[in-house]
Amino acid sequence: MKADPAGVLTGEHYLDGDKACAEGALAAGCRFFAGYPITPSTEVAERISERFPLVGGIFIQMEDELASIAAVVGAAWSGVKSMTVTSGPGFSLMMENIGLGAMLETPCVIVNVQRGGPSTGLPTLPGQADMMQVRWGSHGDYEIIALSPNSPQECFDLTITAFNLSEQFRVPTFVMMDECVGHMTEKVVIPPAEEIEIFPRRFTKKKPEEYLPYAYQEDLVPEMVKAGDGYFFHVTGLTHDERGYPDMSWEMQEKCVHRLLDKINKNAGKIFIIEEENMENAEVVVISYGITSRVALRGIQLAQEAGMKNIGRMRLLTVWPFPEQRIRGLASRVKAFVMPEMNYGQVVREVERCAAGKCKTILVPHGGGTVHPPETIYQAIKEAYQ
Repeated sequence: MKADPAGVLTGEHYLDGDKACAEGALAAGCRFFAGYPITPSTEVAERISERFPLVGGIFIQMEDELASIAAVVGAAWSGVKSMTVTSGPGFSLMMENIGLGAMLETPCVIVNVQRGGPSTGLPTLPGQADMMQVRWGSHGDYEIIALSPNSPQECFDLTITAFNLSEQFRVPTFVMMDECVGHMTEKVVIPPAEEIEIFPRRFTKKKPEEYLPYAYQEDLVPEMVKAGDGYFFHVTGLTHDERGYPDMSWEMQEKCVHRLLDKINKNAGKIFIIEEENMENAEVVVISYGITSRVALRGIQLAQEAGMKNIGRMRLLTVWPFPEQRIRGLASRVKAFVMPEMNYGQVVREVERCAAGKCKTILVPHGGGTVHPPETIYQAIKEAYQ
């Protein structure tokens, strides 16, 4: 399916990442937004509030972030593609209903423009310390998808990807930006609508009397219906059977929750996107994501200028699900992984787990507020070679 031309601002533009994200949402077919202003994400909401009246979308500024995510989940069940945007403190408030969205298998997109924390922290300065929260922030067992752009162009592109994945797998999907990328202004090329692939909502073709809201299909992703179409269905956050009705047995808990995990884990190879360079003969691999991946390029260049040539580079465009098999395979043949993060150690723990002691894993931590000095990444690469 191709994008609706009404939402596609085709051409070359000079946009910051927040506004590019908004344009990506419009191109992806998003027509409902509920949110509450919070630095450094507010420009996404502002751009959408200006553009939605031109394409028939609905924009609501809610009273807070709890109401925002609740409205987004509800709107999705009315049949519309929906999203919200926030930053760290608001993200924390959304976590209960994000878990509800996961249990209801609600396709929607949540954008988090990360800033320094904890608490109010650094409202106008960058951080990457919400990466474990996005994966584990709500309670219980569930899976999500989280993407990490490193440029305004990718804010546009990966927002479309996020909507497509959310629809394909019926799961809340996240765009984990950071303040640097959100406020960075660069050229963004928006292609014509006919060149943008859109994954449509998977509505059932079954008759109302044949439809089961949570029927276990081969691909593990049930078909949807929307309110008002004449289908009788029950949606609940309680453990439920194929009809959607509560079932408090441990057997149903096993069946219900296991599918929430399997539909992502068994399709992880189709979901995660990684960018690699110089991997064939790499002795040391630098793993990064978001704005830190751009700083890492300079750190690698400094190491190469100092004579360290066999340096591979891996960039995680998809952080969750994590590319476990790829990391395990590399760990058996490289000396070390070097991972700069704008936190004091989050995704690096997944690298360590997958490496399983087969090679060194060196964290290059940074508390946020600024990006890494490239020299710190160079020093870590130098340490990895010793």
